[in-house]
Amino acid sequence: MVDAVFRIIASDGLERASLREVAEEAGLAVGSVRHYFASSDELLVHSFSVVIDRIAGRLELALEAVQGQAPGTPAHHGAAVLLLEQFLPLDEERAVDVCVWLAFRNAARIKPVFAPEAARSHRAVAAVVGQLIMELLPGSAEQQDILVTEAERLLATLDGLCMHALLQSEWMTAQMCRDVLEAHLAGLGGLHRGR
Repeated sequence: MVDAVFRIIASDGLERASLREVAEEAGLAVGSVRHYFASSDELLVHSFSVVIDRIAGRLELALEAVQGQAPGTPAHHGAAVLLLEQFLPLDEERAVDVCVWLAFRNAARIKPVFAPEAARSHRAVAAVVGQLIMELLPGSAEQQDILVTEAERLLATLDGLCMHALLQSEWMTAQMCRDVLEAHLAGLGGLHRGR
């Protein structure tokens, strides 16, 4: 059922993801969906949770790969780029996940039912980005303000790339996304060398 929710949101938006529409998309009777979920909100909150877990799982695996490399090496840098690419809609699966994730995050502004999952989503992503920044800026742990600022700057870059790649995919190609990520990481390297 969750995949049906994701397909509906990715093609027609969150507003269309009612129990009836999800049942139709999944090829089920509405009663079958109601057996598991009492309301559309319950189904949507569950779906939001699933997409967060999918994205967070990819990020955590990618972070382990970064942490498994010696800092400052080409392998470490390559693993960091691959981690950041997990945020971006660079293939069909990630494009659907990012579209759904952004739709729920945006809806959480006005629908309190999504607020707890939106907060969990932010914490999960911010934790990975924070750990990556500590990997990329070794020795900065004593300068907490630098780490927080750089983590927020990277989060803002990723959010912008996600949105731009979804809305302007003919311009913001996978290669352009990678180029932006590389430029951002080069800026972090310059910051580290300048300390």
